[in-house]
Amino acid sequence: MEGVAVLRQLVGQIQELWELYGSFSLDHPHLNPRWYILDLDNNSVEDDFCGLIMGEKSEYLNMVQANKSPPCKRSRREKNRERSLVSSSTQMEQQIWKEFPEDLFEAVIARLPIATFFRFRSVCRKWNYLLTSNSFSQHFAEVPRVHPWFYTITHEDVNSGAMYDPSMGKWHHPSIPFLPAKMIILPVASAGGLVCFLDIGHRNFYICNPLTDSFKELPPRSVRVWSRVAVGMILNGNTASSGYKIVWLGCNGDHEIYDSVQNSWTRPGIVPPSIKLPLSLNFRSQTVSIGTTLYFMRAEPDGILSYDVATGVWKQFIIPSPLHLTDHTLAEHKGQVMLVGLLSKNAATCVCVWELQKMTLLWKEVDRMPNIWCLEFYGKHVRMTCLGNRGLLMLSLRSKRMNRLITYDMSNKQWEKVPDCMLPRGRKRQWIGCGTAFDPCPTAMA
Repeated sequence: MEGVAVLRQLVGQIQELWELYGSFSLDHPHLNPRWYILDLDNNSVEDDFCGLIMGEKSEYLNMVQANKSPPCKRSRREKNRERSLVSSSTQMEQQIWKEFPEDLFEAVIARLPIATFFRFRSVCRKWNYLLTSNSFSQHFAEVPRVHPWFYTITHEDVNSGAMYDPSMGKWHHPSIPFLPAKMIILPVASAGGLVCFLDIGHRNFYICNPLTDSFKELPPRSVRVWSRVAVGMILNGNTASSGYKIVWLGCNGDHEIYDSVQNSWTRPGIVPPSIKLPLSLNFRSQTVSIGTTLYFMRAEPDGILSYDVATGVWKQFIIPSPLHLTDHTLAEHKGQVMLVGLLSKNAATCVCVWELQKMTLLWKEVDRMPNIWCLEFYGKHVRMTCLGNRGLLMLSLRSKRMNRLITYDMSNKQWEKVPDCMLPRGRKRQWIGCGTAFDPCPTAMA
């Protein structure tokens, strides 16, 4: 009986509402739906403008909206008419895209994520040729890019590279068919979206854009050097279209400069007598470029050797390294020379970052890896490989039973773990042997 009392109360409230708003349907007859009311006293249903419906097994009531007539079967004439409308709209869309402004189309494509250009080139020939147009290059140069990519060579597969996109957190495995298949080619420098490769015998240089397979083998050098060399690369302007220069430097002071505009090597001179030979270069450190100046790291004595490619001026800076430092390398952030390395003492190991103070020519520590991450290295013989450019670093930390990949953003001092690098259809994690950071640019031509 309690349920019946509740129903009667609801019916009374609905009738009060109908008395207040019932005139609405008279003013708007097209909004007048058909409702039903349940008479609880006579157990009958009356056809009216407002009502209630009660489920067979439920004690609760729900408001019922207007009845909808069952869908009727459409005639063949109506179906054909609908198909003709769809085909006409499709033709209209094709006509609109055909008349879409070309410059606006290029501006939209230039703002797509870099990874989409792998699929973009395979759509049609027009889209593939679009990457080489001057107007598209201008649109692409106007879009700011946040982070560089990393081109790496793994220990397990030295004949092919792996690229990491930090913005998407994804690995790519490109195939560069023009690189010599029977020779180990290592990435040694980069600038403007181009990566410089050097064969393991230090004989031949190659330039390639890993995104588009634009490839060129550089002419032979005038000086035959069979020992290891340090390599740096800079742009003549803001983009690779203005040309680029490559500098190699040997421990005995020999060096040459390649100019892409002239497509030739030149010997600008000799190292000043104030710089003691041999140079004892630290080949584990990458060469850093700031403007037109290249910075090489020396081991004995500890310090930096700089070379201004535009003026041909050499400078030497004796800078003592921090104590207990191993596997250190130079880096760059907002025009400042940085130092990254492993700080090992007793059984503890930690990754630290220093900044070079211009006034005192000393290294000042600015950050270090969180302690909870460093606990994993405790008591282990850890080795590190560091790749970095434009304030973003990739660290490969490995020991006998450990392999970790970490990125470090110098702008916000943020450490992030990188997904394991695995070959397509493979399960084994790859160890990063060497590599370089590069600015992804599909318009850069070797």
